[in-house]
Amino acid sequence: MVWGIRRGFSTQQPGGSPNSIGKGKFKAFSAGSRPTGRVNPFALELLERNRIQTQGFRSKDWSEFSKKDAPPMHFVFTVCDQAAAEPCPLWAGQPVTAHWGISDPAAVHGTDEEKRKAFVKAYTELQRRIGLFVDLPVEKLSDLALKEKLDEIGRVQ
Repeated sequence: MVWGIRRGFSTQQPGGSPNSIGKGKFKAFSAGSRPTGRVNPFALELLERNRIQTQGFRSKDWSEFSKKDAPPMHFVFTVCDQAAAEPCPLWAGQPVTAHWGISDPAAVHGTDEEKRKAFVKAYTELQRRIGLFVDLPVEKLSDLALKEKLDEIGRVQ
């Protein structure tokens, strides 16, 4: 999975999504290298439980965000463990990239409760990282310092 982030947007989403945590500074998009064609029901359940609006969410291929008419991205984060080894598309505008590896909760086999726990774990790790990201003084950091900070955030559990 990849998250693309644009600066300078206000959003109305409640809860703990990258958009709402971004305090109006960012707008997040997500996509995957091998979308399944549906949003995982355990992901939807968790987001809705955390008051995150899921209407209109759909499974997307990341190639949608490398097209000419795609919204420009300032930051791109790969988040699934296996995504770091995959070739990524070329992103317009040369966004800052970082890998924030998270174990893929959709790959967990077991009971529904075990699957829910995997999604909660991934969600919690990402929430921590997103919170650290939005608190960065992005405008004050050089490109190199920003890249180092984003890589550091990617190591936070």
